[in-house]
Amino acid sequence: MGSLRNPVGPLPSSIYWRRRAIALSLLALLALLVAWAVTSGGGGTRNSGDDGRPGDDKPAPSITPGDDPSGPAISEQPGGRDESGDGGGSGGGDGGGDAGSTDGGADTGKNGDPGAIGAANGGGASAGAQVPAGSPLPNCAPGTLQLTLTSAKVAYAPGEKPRFQLVAKNTSDVTCKADFGPKSAVLTVSDTTDDEVWSSADCPSGSGSLLLRVPANSTVSHIVDWDRRHSAPRCATPPAGQVLAGTYLLEARFAGATATPASFRLDKD
Repeated sequence: MGSLRNPVGPLPSSIYWRRRAIALSLLALLALLVAWAVTSGGGGTRNSGDDGRPGDDKPAPSITPGDDPSGPAISEQPGGRDESGDGGGSGGGDGGGDAGSTDGGADTGKNGDPGAIGAANGGGASAGAQVPAGSPLPNCAPGTLQLTLTSAKVAYAPGEKPRFQLVAKNTSDVTCKADFGPKSAVLTVSDTTDDEVWSSADCPSGSGSLLLRVPANSTVSHIVDWDRRHSAPRCATPPAGQVLAGTYLLEARFAGATATPASFRLDKD
């Protein structure tokens, strides 16, 4: 025991005490390292599901597919006839045009014709709902309707019926009604010599009236198909056969509103 308290050796005792202190410190440090390794190793294997988050060993959740986005194929091309109204005797007679059809869209034309219906103005117009003659809706005041006149295609193949669209935009805050019948919304086709070859007002059947509801700050469209035949005023006998191939000008006359004319072409065989 005396040698532990008083180290014996050739060196001073303070050196031996220093060596003992260093050895004890190393032993204490080693014990701390062992204890740390034991405690950290036990907590390192954590259950990945304890905190509510999926662990690496869990399979990824399956995704249930929804409804088939493709759905059934749409069989009707744009420009189908609006069946919400019957047109009420406003179809063309000997004038050769179906002047009573209304439609929310029309044939856009093949190959992206720049004059196709649905481009620029009128593309978002919906079919106007027909109203009876005694409807309490006020008549659209002059100047409240802005008109856009277009041809469905720039050029029509032989035997193909031209289709015209008249779009009316109600610029007022009041829903009103307007007559789009062939006698009120008169569409005419003229040749390059300015001779009129067809008019929707020449010989309409029935009363020739077609009242449509025009919602406030909204647009409605009116579709007219032409069978390429001549017409004559007051139901006179028109020239026989279809009009010749060439370039034609489409114009519209509407009470209290005007529309920029449109041109189209009838191709040769």
